[in-house]
Amino acid sequence: MAKLALLSVSDKTGLIELAQSLVNEFGFDLISSGGTAKALKEAGLPVTKVSDYTGSPEILGGRVKTLHPRIHGGILARRDVAQDRADLEAQQIRPIDLVVVNLYPFEQTIAQPDVSLAEAIEQIDIGGPAMLRASAKNFAHLTVLCNPCQYGDYLEELRWNQGEASLAFRQKCALAAFRHTGAYDRAIAAYLEAQEAGAEADLAKTSEVSAPESAVQKFTEQSLPTTFSLEGQQIQALRYGENPHQPAAWYQTGGATGGWAAATKLQGKELSYNNLVDLEAARRIIAEFASPDDSPAAAILKHTNTCGAALGETLAEAYDKAYKADPVSAFGGIVALNRPIDAATATALTQIFLECIVAPGCEPEAKEILAAKSKVRVLILPDLKSGPAETVKIIAGGFLIQASDDLIANPNQWKVVTEKSPTPAQLEELLFAWKICKHVKSNAIVVTRDRTTLGVGAGQMNRVGSVKIALEQAGAKAQGAVLASDGFFPFDDSVRTAAAAGIGAIVQPGGSLRDQDSINAANELGLVMVFTGIRHFLH
Repeated sequence: MAKLALLSVSDKTGLIELAQSLVNEFGFDLISSGGTAKALKEAGLPVTKVSDYTGSPEILGGRVKTLHPRIHGGILARRDVAQDRADLEAQQIRPIDLVVVNLYPFEQTIAQPDVSLAEAIEQIDIGGPAMLRASAKNFAHLTVLCNPCQYGDYLEELRWNQGEASLAFRQKCALAAFRHTGAYDRAIAAYLEAQEAGAEADLAKTSEVSAPESAVQKFTEQSLPTTFSLEGQQIQALRYGENPHQPAAWYQTGGATGGWAAATKLQGKELSYNNLVDLEAARRIIAEFASPDDSPAAAILKHTNTCGAALGETLAEAYDKAYKADPVSAFGGIVALNRPIDAATATALTQIFLECIVAPGCEPEAKEILAAKSKVRVLILPDLKSGPAETVKIIAGGFLIQASDDLIANPNQWKVVTEKSPTPAQLEELLFAWKICKHVKSNAIVVTRDRTTLGVGAGQMNRVGSVKIALEQAGAKAQGAVLASDGFFPFDDSVRTAAAAGIGAIVQPGGSLRDQDSINAANELGLVMVFTGIRHFLH
């Protein structure tokens, strides 16, 4: 008896070619449903509709097609069990040797703008996962294919093994099917969880959170799921990870259509693991200035820390200020811009060696100028603001999940704790310094003036050390500048050091048992000090 293949696919890539080989090379009979059967018939291939094979019509508008004993009996039957063979014969059921199924495009559907819940629900496949799971369970007796990329390998298996797929190949395909259905179910669960959060989640992302209580309430214990799954599709093997002895690859999470995988690389070498890590850090910083009413902004990073960031009247001015903040560290850095690259900025960018440049666009003349530095990676990412809702850290035996630190700073809710209040210009400068400090590794200190970083102290074991590094880098330019700290000052020594260097105003979270010591020192030395009530540790 001829072998029997069941084909029912949403993605019809490679379908006709596969079916032609099955019929013409290996003598398979084909059964199929819905649009798949129509496509096969139009290609001139002999195919029996599932409804004709089962004797049961499709019902409920196509919701029920393959959920039938003649289908699942043929899939699940164990060919080496006498009772199973007897049941097939009694019910006139043919054993199915190949199941080719891929699922309704649920993730592609929900990725589209303005998709309703009802539309999403209709893209939840029922019969497809049932057939995949049944086929994968019975891999000892049949093959299941769930991705067009498997078709060629399957045909080669048949050609090399006298029309049979090896047990090892069938087991490998079964694993792929279980992974596929697992990822599919997780995508549905994640979507429904997001729907349940609904307006509350949207409000948390779009409104200005103004009080410490709001920050705490943004992601309550109940808002994080009791189970959390992370599933991704490898989109690129990387040369190595942080170091040459560490294998690495780049994955895109299921259903994601944006992010770095959607960026357009205009030129340059392949992206490395470290490039991508630095680029994401750069995106997070420039996202602070990615609203249409923000001034042109530029940020230069090395090893995920800011070495220069600035605002300007033009993009070229912003980049020039950011570069001059620390030209030594800028060499080999990552540049992020909040405006499309223009010719003037492109010319400046070609004056030093850079690893990567990312911007929301690039003007034609700028492309030609940048082409002179063909090795620098230039990426266009139109949406710089959208980032992950959660961050994940892997630990031994598990992982940690937290809500991303995307809290919007609102200086109207800050508290002036000194006798001296900030001027409007100082308050704007403090806000700029605070936004940059948020993205510097803790213990973080940032000194700025004229919306430009002058000194950055990052990742030190104590805050005093970070203060000294930032002030030494700023040098004489610290006169009249402001200082931001990602954590409170437990002693007044950092305040006195800042004042001695000429700092005029400090922004910090507050919250130390000895806050008053720092406040008293600031009053004594004529400094402005503002408490945000929010901290931004970045480990």
